[in-house]
Amino acid sequence: MYYKGEGVLRDNTKAFEWFQKAASQGNTKAQFNIEAMLNNGTATRQDNIKVASQDFAEEQYLQGIIYYDGLGVKQDYAKAAEFFRKAANQGHDESQYNLGVMYNKGQSVKQDYAKSAEWYEKAANQGHNSARSNLGIMYAKGEGVKKDYAKAAELFRKAANQGHDESQYNLGVMYAKGEGVRQDYAQAAQWYEKAASQGHIKAQYFLGILYFKGEGVKQDYAKAAEWYQKAADQDNADAQFHLGGMYANGLGVRKDSTIAKSWQQRSANQGHPGAQYILGLIYHSGESVRQDHAEAAKWYEKSSNQGFADAQFSLGKMHHKGEGARQDIIKAVEWYRKAANQGHADAQLMLGALYMKGEGVGKNRVTAKEWLGKACDNGLKKGCEGYRMLN
Repeated sequence: MYYKGEGVLRDNTKAFEWFQKAASQGNTKAQFNIEAMLNNGTATRQDNIKVASQDFAEEQYLQGIIYYDGLGVKQDYAKAAEFFRKAANQGHDESQYNLGVMYNKGQSVKQDYAKSAEWYEKAANQGHNSARSNLGIMYAKGEGVKKDYAKAAELFRKAANQGHDESQYNLGVMYAKGEGVRQDYAQAAQWYEKAASQGHIKAQYFLGILYFKGEGVKQDYAKAAEWYQKAADQDNADAQFHLGGMYANGLGVRKDSTIAKSWQQRSANQGHPGAQYILGLIYHSGESVRQDHAEAAKWYEKSSNQGFADAQFSLGKMHHKGEGARQDIIKAVEWYRKAANQGHADAQLMLGALYMKGEGVGKNRVTAKEWLGKACDNGLKKGCEGYRMLN
């Protein structure tokens, strides 16, 4: 009314004050009007500060938000922290939480996990669920507080019981791992499902894992695929990778190599090393795509550079044979060794054979025997045979 002059004399100052009061109670239209007034010049930063300086915690909090997000003003974390602190010292839980976030991230203040935990605790003690969740994470990691899984689980449970999806997910993780609570996959599944039903991406993915393995729930590939799909549609690379595997093998869905490849591609494009390796295999074999050894080598290398042993072995073979990559026995040995050092049995066998022949490395029966023995220990019959031959 004051803003438009409806029934009263137009008064931008009073309008701004009333918008502030409404905005502090979560009224989004009022928040929009504040931003509009700041942008069109009918209100100034001085008007905003005047209201906030009257020790009204809600208004100080809102002023902090305006500076934090840069709404109508230049973004200024220092000023945001100043207003959040004023409100927080009056017991304003959202401001206490926001200060905790700023200390956690080091935004305009020196990063300080202990101070972050202190502010989270103040807000958590007032029932602030996001503060409970973040404080729980700090107890689980031992950041700013002594590591205490039981305390973390307690905080997660309080927020989870009020429907906080991140806490429901975290409580599910703790039941799955047996951290702070007795390991219980059925409980993990229940909490994952509560969070997943609210659209929590990681909960959807991990619920899919439980249905795939039959842990805490009856094994059900169709349900696993359903939950993977929900997370995959929200660009979760792990879910995309697993969903691709489901389509490749016809588990819970109709087998479709084209759809399988598309999901692996989406996951690989996000940097998932397993998907990059599978994509390399697809191009190497020519399944559902035109065979392309160079493209295969490209994806193997991306995966290899992230330490994926299967890809390192495959890339080694491509350099060894000169398929899709320049033939280079030295490069081949380099990739075989990286995979072998991670316990890859085929790479260990290959290294043993190369040391026996002196191919790409100096001939060395002792080293050959060592690698063949490792391959044997990892279950490769040929490794055992080679080891015995060198005795």
